[in-house]
Amino acid sequence: MATAELTAHELIAKHRPTLDQALEAIRTRAYWSPHPEHPKAYGENGSLDAAAGKAAFDALLGSRLDLGQPGTDGWVGGETSPYGVELGVEYPHADLDELLPAMRSGMRQWRDAGAETRAVVCLEILKRISDRTHEFAHAVMHTSGQAFMMALQAGGPHAQDRGLEAVAYAYVEQVRTPDNAEWTKPQGKRDPLALNKRFTPVPRGVALLIGCNTFPTWNGYPGLFASLATGNAVLVKPHPRAVLPLALTVQVARQVLTEAGFDPNLVALAAERPGEGIAKTLATRPEIRIIDYTGSTEFGDWLEANARQAQVYTEKAGVNTVVVDSTDDYKGMLSNLAFSLSLYSGQMCTTPQNLLIPRDGIRTDQGPKTYDEVVADLARAVDGLLGDDARANALLGALVNPDVKARLEAAPGLGEVALASREITHPEFPGAVVRTPVIVKLDGAKPDDEAAYMSECFGPVSFAVAVDSSADAVELLRRTVHEKGAMTVGAYTTDDEVEQAVQEVCFDEAAQLSLNLTGGVYVNQTAAFSDFHGSGGNPAANAALCDGAFVANRFRVVEVRREAQGLS
Repeated sequence: MATAELTAHELIAKHRPTLDQALEAIRTRAYWSPHPEHPKAYGENGSLDAAAGKAAFDALLGSRLDLGQPGTDGWVGGETSPYGVELGVEYPHADLDELLPAMRSGMRQWRDAGAETRAVVCLEILKRISDRTHEFAHAVMHTSGQAFMMALQAGGPHAQDRGLEAVAYAYVEQVRTPDNAEWTKPQGKRDPLALNKRFTPVPRGVALLIGCNTFPTWNGYPGLFASLATGNAVLVKPHPRAVLPLALTVQVARQVLTEAGFDPNLVALAAERPGEGIAKTLATRPEIRIIDYTGSTEFGDWLEANARQAQVYTEKAGVNTVVVDSTDDYKGMLSNLAFSLSLYSGQMCTTPQNLLIPRDGIRTDQGPKTYDEVVADLARAVDGLLGDDARANALLGALVNPDVKARLEAAPGLGEVALASREITHPEFPGAVVRTPVIVKLDGAKPDDEAAYMSECFGPVSFAVAVDSSADAVELLRRTVHEKGAMTVGAYTTDDEVEQAVQEVCFDEAAQLSLNLTGGVYVNQTAAFSDFHGSGGNPAANAALCDGAFVANRFRVVEVRREAQGLS
């Protein structure tokens, strides 16, 4: 057991106000964040400014990140940035038969610490990560391909918000049941029956976090902190192309746990050798009792079917759809959609793919617009947004892997191209693969086109699907979400009946809906503490980030009861 440098009392005094604000935020769903988005907000009170963060990242390149884990039997690495930079960082490779028992050994003390202490230790981990936001931003950028500002915001404060949100939900669910209760049952003329009852949240075991390539921290932190805050040890298995951000997270967590007097092996890293594929091996080990996964539907389905000893939380693939019926702000609609299709080259699980547009056209504040006019105007809006290469690089980032590039290059063969993709050179990183989106026109009445628009085409590819009417669009939306799932649904309409019909589909199929977005909020963005990411109710994901269901089954409540003293 480590010697505590940070006492529970000190951590509670430091972080309880933040926890209370988070609890209030998830209750009210109002805007709140303790993590600043602006790069210039960092550089005081121990946090790294832009120059220090870049220097810290540069110092990592070509280094060996020794985490001090037990069972290290070698070193692995090999990450190459989507921007063409060889990272050269080496990570410990674990002997699982030694590491997993070591992870379990500290769980009793962690369980006995109680929900509040676990929560504030988690908040201290998040604070240390926040102080290194600039360093983490470069790590996220050079593993995911996100442009720097997006990597700083989505990979930094937004990810930290999601981690804190999970801690808040975990705390709420654990304290829902009191620690102690005095139970007395009257027995008429006889003495009452009296019991002392103690209720203890107990963890399931070791949790496995299987990280993703595109958003390693944003998608990883909810599961990591939900499991840790509910008393479980967490083994982090990053995506082989995006190890560094989660390895740094494990490093910080182990440091804080040690300083707080807990076993650092409560959080550990499982990096893998090239082609080793340890996720399947880990997922079915009996020690693994919780799994969090973001990635392909194929492997998510495999986990749900085969990791039977574990509680499995998956975010998989879906076909995100926008119904375009009518609008009273045509220019705003086009601008909003253009940004949504372009952000991070469409490499978000929330990016719209299918735009369902009546073939006879739509009503707008600029008069009627035919299907062809809507698609052409949207193509011009994307072109206008990305016409300046500097702005395009800042929005698009780089294609994360060759599979995305292959899908983009194959898309023109699927139908008539309304907007062709073009190559952009990155002035700082000539090795980056940067491409603008492609928009392909498809006919919803043609069976040959259905194979394209009814499959997820992850990346900067979208389909303008002509449908016979708005009613047909609503029915196609229903079928798409029911069969393929959706993380997001969007709709543009000034018709109350159409709006109601779209809402009913989303209620029936449990899909998160955004209506008539024309300003600075986009269908592919969600805010922690307020928006739900996914619903857990359609094939795209079996859990939502973040709600009570996401945390409540990571622990069980065990009751110990005894007769009250002095009474029989």
